Amino acid sequence: MTADEIIAFVQSLGDVHVQRPAPGDGSPQIAWGDVFVYYSPEGGLPRAQPFVTVVTKDYPDEPPAGLNAEGAFRVNVAAGLDAFRARLGRDPKDPAGQGEPAPGTPGAVTAHPTYAVLGWLAVVNPDDADDVRALVTTAHGLAKDRFDRRAAV
Repeated sequence: MTADEIIAFVQSLGDVHVQRPAPGDGSPQIAWGDVFVYYSPEGGLPRAQPFVTVVTKDYPDEPPAGLNAEGAFRVNVAAGLDAFRARLGRDPKDPAGQGEPAPGTPGAVTAHPTYAVLGWLAVVNPDDADDVRALVTTAHGLAKDRFDRRAAV
């Protein structure tokens, strides 16, 4: 599954804002070329965190994942604590278990190297489109639920 296919799928779920930082738009250079997807039924960039990101480079404060290679990328998904536990068989606050794929393992659903404790999962160069779609759909639903709870206050 390509990054563009992932982004198109997320957009098909509706009520999203896709941010693509680039030179000259005021975004930090480190974010250029990456994609940040927000739940935004009102349009525009909301005051919320993204629920899906697609990164195209290794970030300085994270373990290398081979993202600096041509065409490599990692999709990061705020899948939530329940999905994290179901996928990896542990609580996000617990250390990685025996046999758990290392972050950066191509095609494997892994704990996000920085945001795992918040229930974020990651896949480098995903090859299972159905799996990625399921994770993204879950994250979209959680983002919608958060928006609805805030709107009800």
